[in-house]
Amino acid sequence: MKNPMTGLLSLCLLALLSCGGESQVNDGKVQVSGKVENAPEGVIVLSQFTDNRPKILDTLDVSANGEFKYELEVAEPTFYQLYFFGEKAVRLALLDEDVEVSIDFANPDQVTIEGSQDSKEMQKMEQLMVKYQEEVNQLNEAYYEAMSANNSEEIKAIQTKAMELEVKQAENVKEMISSMGDSFASLAAIGLLNPKTDFPFMDELVAKLNTNYPNTKSIMQLKQQLDELRPLSVGQPAPEIAMTNPNGELLKLSDYKGKYVMIDFWAAWCKPCREENPNVVRMYEIYKDKGFEILGVSLDRSREDWVGAIAADGLTWPQVSDLKYFNSEAAETYQINAIPATYLIDPDGNILAKDLRGPSLEKKLAELFD
Repeated sequence: MKNPMTGLLSLCLLALLSCGGESQVNDGKVQVSGKVENAPEGVIVLSQFTDNRPKILDTLDVSANGEFKYELEVAEPTFYQLYFFGEKAVRLALLDEDVEVSIDFANPDQVTIEGSQDSKEMQKMEQLMVKYQEEVNQLNEAYYEAMSANNSEEIKAIQTKAMELEVKQAENVKEMISSMGDSFASLAAIGLLNPKTDFPFMDELVAKLNTNYPNTKSIMQLKQQLDELRPLSVGQPAPEIAMTNPNGELLKLSDYKGKYVMIDFWAAWCKPCREENPNVVRMYEIYKDKGFEILGVSLDRSREDWVGAIAADGLTWPQVSDLKYFNSEAAETYQINAIPATYLIDPDGNILAKDLRGPSLEKKLAELFD
């Protein structure tokens, strides 16, 4: 870790960007309408998302019977939000289809969207996120209870559940995106994925959207961001690491070509790293004779602390460091800004996976060797 942990899990923000779906004739006008029942006092605020932030466009008049109507100029696929009376936000994805939104504040969680298929896809995404948030909240509550009781075994079990939940959520998001077809709402959902672990999926999706909607600013921006991450993405050659071990001997990542090598960025001062070390030791003992190696890269400043932690945790695999903290040459090469962090390298020297630990590491090694 580089900064103190602020919670058990952090949620990805929705990447509410503009992109495109299937090309159709578009007169540039979209009507947003609907009906509100049992409405509280206040107004409906219409906002447009620009650079991930809502920019207020207007307030919508509501008739005596609760109906509202507004006409938008929509030049390209764009994300909007209706904020009802300061209580309920409904996000819309609009291009060339009118949309009708109905909401009854006797049960404001039940929102009906008609018309815009892209907006319906957005609603599915919102529902998926609500379910995930509920599960995260439950884990957070259990985590803080375990912390208060100083129950280390329960804390570890909850952390394992959290990692499993994160993996499951990523799979659910990818399944949902695949079910959207050509809907440009998929670009909002892509913000729920981690480019470290889901780069190939994200890269393919953005390439498809860029083909369907060339010269769309937000797609081009996201494509540029992915291109910057590409050199360290899965499937790319792993950059060389050449550093000294505690005895001053030069070790290189390429020395271990022909084996599966996990580059493990850690430090003596990193509590999550030290907590993960027993699991890594266990995995190493199981697979070290089957073609699995680990190259530990310490981001320590003190040789004494580094060597002491190696001995205390029983780390028997090769270790290197230049004792430069996050200014380490290897950390800068691999763009490490938080630890623990891992890269799994295949026998040909290519990046196979990232950030494996706990159950995800155990599962991957079992796939490779069992």
